[in-house]
Amino acid sequence: MKLLAQYMAIGAGGFAGAILRYAVANLCGRWFGTGFPIGTFVINATGSFVLGWFLTAIGQRMIVSDTVRLAVAVGFVGAYTTFSTFSFESNSLLEDGAILKSALNMFGSLFCGLLAVRCGIWLAGR
Repeated sequence: MKLLAQYMAIGAGGFAGAILRYAVANLCGRWFGTGFPIGTFVINATGSFVLGWFLTAIGQRMIVSDTVRLAVAVGFVGAYTTFSTFSFESNSLLEDGAILKSALNMFGSLFCGLLAVRCGIWLAGR
């Protein structure tokens, strides 16, 4: 029964993460246009921050059940972040001849994602 509850929690977290991902991507597209995949960039950076903060917080100061940990880290953040979309969009930029935009997207996302994880870890440790 515990395993079923964990699967259901992951599914619920994934549902929320997928809906938020879609909303953030659409909002970024409206605000900044679609010439650069800023929505995916923002989603990956904020998802990295949330995962870094959450896993550090539960490891140092918060006590949560395995079910909650799975719901947030695997379900919500797993559905919210968009690595496959990031890879596809970077490739599309390359195919369109936008080498600089593709490189900016790839390296910027990796750098900002790492920085966001570090910020989340720092914040959770305070």
